[in-house]
Amino acid sequence: MDFAIKHTNLNVRDLERSVAFLQEALGLKVARSKTAADGSFKLVFMTDSDGAYEIELTWLRDHQDKPYDLGENESHICLAASDYEAAHQKHQAMGCICFENKQMGLYFIEDPDGYWYEIVRA
Repeated sequence: MDFAIKHTNLNVRDLERSVAFLQEALGLKVARSKTAADGSFKLVFMTDSDGAYEIELTWLRDHQDKPYDLGENESHICLAASDYEAAHQKHQAMGCICFENKQMGLYFIEDPDGYWYEIVRA
């Protein structure tokens, strides 16, 4: 029996802001979206150029007033940058680098909801 990883879900407070961040910071694109008939939730699936894996952003109408509790926020999604130096410059200009380990050759960026994305060399 084989399993294939398809997506990771992140709950967000401002869907448009999160989509814009992932488009600008990571070059992700919207693969598809869905809105509940009663408007109680909206989903946006974002992916990279190969499309094999997606990040599912979930907006919940009843949870837009307060931030999500991310605990100690040790969870993250890792992305490999084809041009690490250019990516680092872009993220530095955006002001979203939240942690860097130069010895290991990696850094993290933080999105508007506090989720971390690890950036490594491809």
